[in-house]
Amino acid sequence: MSATPKIALITGGSRGLGAAIARRLHTNGYTVIINYVNSKERAEALAHELDGLAVQADVGDPDQVRAMVATVLERFARLDALVCNAAVAWQGLTQDMSDTDYRKIMSTDLDGAFYCCRSALPTMIRQKAGRIVLLSSMWGEVGGACEGAYSAAKGGLLALGKSLAKEVGPSGITVNLVSPGVIDTDMNAHLTPEDLSALCEETPLGRIGKPEEVAAAVAFLCSEEAGFITGADLPVNGGLVI
Repeated sequence: MSATPKIALITGGSRGLGAAIARRLHTNGYTVIINYVNSKERAEALAHELDGLAVQADVGDPDQVRAMVATVLERFARLDALVCNAAVAWQGLTQDMSDTDYRKIMSTDLDGAFYCCRSALPTMIRQKAGRIVLLSSMWGEVGGACEGAYSAAKGGLLALGKSLAKEVGPSGITVNLVSPGVIDTDMNAHLTPEDLSALCEETPLGRIGKPEEVAAAVAFLCSEEAGFITGADLPVNGGLVI
């Protein structure tokens, strides 16, 4: 890292994976901007802890995304890393999913990443440097039963990331993906102890993952050491999907 802190924007950064990523990037020398939708107190507390900034925006709204990135640039005049982590999930039979639930998944998980990349890229292209990391999922790689919309959105991120890597590589920008498996976060809080035990048995490493392990993968892809890696999908799933 240079003497001047680099600037990282983490969507969905107030809790779970986002908070772990924010803490790890801060440890690595980044000034972190924590995006949130509803968790204002939690986001502001984390921003205070990390001497960063909390910014409210619904990533599924392109106007709010533009305003969020404008706020970051007004404050810091640059953007070095974008981590698209904001996501929601829904489980159930496809025929039971409402239009509203479907649009919420696609708007947050896929559209939101596109809007954020679109808004961040002009600055990164002018800088001739930047790191973009998209949080996909093992279900984006292989599909999950009763998670069709979520799998589709996360699979779309894989295609988006690889496409952008080709498009913006000549501008010195890397675009990579991290695809977590079963991680100990609120998103998996609905799993019963029996479910978790079964998943551990199916996982070659014999356990579920920690948010800090996903954060370490993201931090590596945002580091100088990853400067010749782009278009990659880094699985953090304990071998559950190989």
